Amino acid sequence: MIDLQLLNHLEGFLTESRREKFNRVLSGRTKHFTVATEDVYQLHNTSAVIRSCDVFGIQEVHIVEEVNSKRIDREIAMGAQKWVDLKRHHHVKDAIKALKQEGYQIIATTPHTNDCLLQEFDVAKKSCFFFGRETEGLSQEVLDAADGYLKIPMAGFTESLNISVSAAIILQHVITKLKQTDIPWQLTENEKLEKRLDWIKKTIKSYDEIVERYYEESGLS
Repeated sequence: MIDLQLLNHLEGFLTESRREKFNRVLSGRTKHFTVATEDVYQLHNTSAVIRSCDVFGIQEVHIVEEVNSKRIDREIAMGAQKWVDLKRHHHVKDAIKALKQEGYQIIATTPHTNDCLLQEFDVAKKSCFFFGRETEGLSQEVLDAADGYLKIPMAGFTESLNISVSAAIILQHVITKLKQTDIPWQLTENEKLEKRLDWIKKTIKSYDEIVERYYEESGLS
């Protein structure tokens, strides 16, 4: 349960423009869609995907690191890792199980005999878009567990795109389409409060001291 009085107290340490930006960004955040990267080797690709998720309002990103365990490249992510929730998994089967338990359908972004073109994708269902390794693509385990397959129409000789480019194209399309529906895609009010507190914690350098002093002065310590 969020302590609303504490939250209001902490927001007093933010500038008005920062508070307004938090509220504006939160109004466009969603968990209706999420993204998962599977053992992406190039660090800048994972970082760029995270940045795209932040830009298009995706609140959670799942990173599967069975083989390649990498730190997030802060320069390329441009600080997006502060505002997006990163969920790390050591095994893809664990990621798939957790996502399905949360009600997500698994969408493999890869050409497939039963694939769906991007413009035909049904945005009504909660979906996790899986992106695979640069050369091998998605593992057979993901392909076998997938509820659907999605591809971006291409008209050139090249048959694939960099995963960060693919993620940006897909997210821009599905988010734009989602916002044109009456589907309740936004975060719940409680989720928004939790994120406001989380972002404040990541913004105020003396957060712990301010909270401790607040409780001392309130006689709650």
